[in-house]
Amino acid sequence: TRLGKGIMDQTRSIRIDLSQFELSSENRRVLRKTENILLQKFPLPYTHYDWAIGKLGKNFYDTKFGSGTFSANKLKELMTSPEKSSFNMVLAYTMETKTIGYSITYETSELLHYCYPFYQITNIQSPVSNIGLGMMLKAILFAKEQSKKYVYLGSFQRPTDTYKLQFTGLEWFDGKEWRQDLEELKNIL
Repeated sequence: TRLGKGIMDQTRSIRIDLSQFELSSENRRVLRKTENILLQKFPLPYTHYDWAIGKLGKNFYDTKFGSGTFSANKLKELMTSPEKSSFNMVLAYTMETKTIGYSITYETSELLHYCYPFYQITNIQSPVSNIGLGMMLKAILFAKEQSKKYVYLGSFQRPTDTYKLQFTGLEWFDGKEWRQDLEELKNIL
């Protein structure tokens, strides 16, 4: 939870130890379905920001999590105001020549913290499904290619977060140490 620049409220954080990460058959299936989506990285503040990005993000969060979850102004602030944002990079996802999604991230030499993804929500008949998971997988592979040690995937606090359990090398923080027992994590949820 964001409390302000440099201040985050701790939740049950999860990360992937990239030395242990391998693609599963399900991961490969998702990557095949999203093979035309390309990832590009840009530093923050994002100089290509315009109102359509804020609208895309607001529409995504309103649709997925309910009205008022995330404002277009907050997205603009995170992407363009370094004095108000704890993040330093945005991942932009394109298909053909159109940008279809973004993830606001934090990167160091050792880690990538994948945060605040948003993308064009498609209808059921779209030729591309699994866009969100495809974006996450592409970020994980990007971090691995960059020789990062970890990818942080945020928190594990809702039943809808169980999709994150499919990644090999997954660890969770119990408040004192990083753990690998996913059965215990499922029971806590």
